[in-house]
Amino acid sequence: MNPLGLLWLGVCLGLTSGCPADCDCHRKFSFQIADCAYRDLEAVPSGFLPNVTTLSLSANKLTGLGVAAFVEVPLLQSLWLAYNEISSVEPGALAVLSQVKSIDVSHNRLADFPWGDLHNLTALQLLKMDNNHLVALPQDAFLSLQALRSLQLNHNQFLTIAEGTFDALTSLSHLQINNNPFNCSCRLLWLKAWAEDTHVSIPERNSITCASPPSLQGVPLARLPPQRCTPPTARVSHHPSLDSAEVQEGWALALHCAASGHPQPQLQWRIQTPGGTVELRSPNVQRDGQALAGGPKHPRFLAFGNGSLVVPQFSRLEEGTYTCHAKNELGHAEGSVNVTLATAESPLEDLLVRKFQAKRGGGKGCSTMDNEVVPSGAEDNIVIIYLSGRGPQKDPS
Repeated sequence: MNPLGLLWLGVCLGLTSGCPADCDCHRKFSFQIADCAYRDLEAVPSGFLPNVTTLSLSANKLTGLGVAAFVEVPLLQSLWLAYNEISSVEPGALAVLSQVKSIDVSHNRLADFPWGDLHNLTALQLLKMDNNHLVALPQDAFLSLQALRSLQLNHNQFLTIAEGTFDALTSLSHLQINNNPFNCSCRLLWLKAWAEDTHVSIPERNSITCASPPSLQGVPLARLPPQRCTPPTARVSHHPSLDSAEVQEGWALALHCAASGHPQPQLQWRIQTPGGTVELRSPNVQRDGQALAGGPKHPRFLAFGNGSLVVPQFSRLEEGTYTCHAKNELGHAEGSVNVTLATAESPLEDLLVRKFQAKRGGGKGCSTMDNEVVPSGAEDNIVIIYLSGRGPQKDPS
C-alpha cells in the first residue's frame, strides 16, 4: 500500500476509535476506560464511544461543565473530576448519568451546585464534594440516593444542615462533614443528637466544630452545652378592651401579637381586606410611631417592634382578617382575629348571626364566638367595632 493510503487508514482509525486525541482509552476487564487526567484540558473533550464506563478528567484546568458535557457517555459508571478549577455546573449536566455509581468533584471551586441533578442518579454509591466553597445544602438534595454509601462534604462553607437531610440515605455507612463553619444555633442541635445515635461512620468528629456564635467558636459539635430552644407561639389580642365602648368610624384600632419562643421569633402581619392582602414585616415604624426611613410617611397600618399593630383610621376599608406570623429557626406559628365594622343599619346581633353564626357576648363593642361554633380557625376570635349612629362627637367648644 502506498504511503498516502497508509496515512488515510491511520486517520480513519483515529476517527472511529472513539477516543479523543488528548485521552488514553483502553479496556480492562468489563470496563471501558477513558483516561484524560493531567492533560491541561480546559473543556470536556468530545468523541467518546457511548460504552465508556469510567472517565477520568482529574487534574486539568476545567472551569465549568455545560449541559451537554456528558451526553456522549450515558453508560458512565465512574466520573472523576477532582483537582480542577470548576466553579459552575449547569443544571442537567449530570442528570443524564443515570447509571453512574461514583462521582468525584472534590478540590474545585464550586460555590453552588445543581442538586436537582442528583435526583436522577439512583445508582450513585460514592459522592465526593469535599474541598469546595459550597454554602447551601437543600433538605431534599439526597432524596433519591438510597444506594449511596459514602458522602464527603468536608472542607466547604456550610453554615447549617437542615434536619432530615440524611434520612433518605438508608445505605450510608461513611459521612464526612468536618471543617465547615457551622453556626451552632438551635437549628443545628438535631445534628448532634443524630451523630450520637447513627450507625454511620463519621470520622474526625473533633473537627466538626462551631464557627458561630462567638461564645461557641471552636467548640466541637459533640460537646455543645444544652441550649434553651423552643418553637414559636403567637396569640393576637385587641387593646383597649372594646366590650362596652362605642368605637366610631375613623377611630384607631390596636391589636397586639403576643409571641414567644427561643430564639426570639420574627414577626410579620398579613392583613386581608376587601381591597386585597397587605403583608408587613414588623416593625415598619419606630417606637414613637414615626415612619422608618425609606418607607411611606403615613403608613395605613403601623407595625411596632413589640408586636403591636395600630390602624390609625379604621373604616370599612380596613375590615378583614388580621394574622400575625411568628417564625424562628425551629418553626412558625400564627394567630388571627377578624375585625368587622357594625353600623346602625347593620345591628351587631344580625351581623354576628349572619357572618359568623355566633351569639352576642354582651356590650356594644366586641363580641366573640362560642368555641364550639363552626367554622374553626381564624373566625374563633372576632373583634366587632361598633359604629354609633350619632357619628363622631365634636368638641362643644
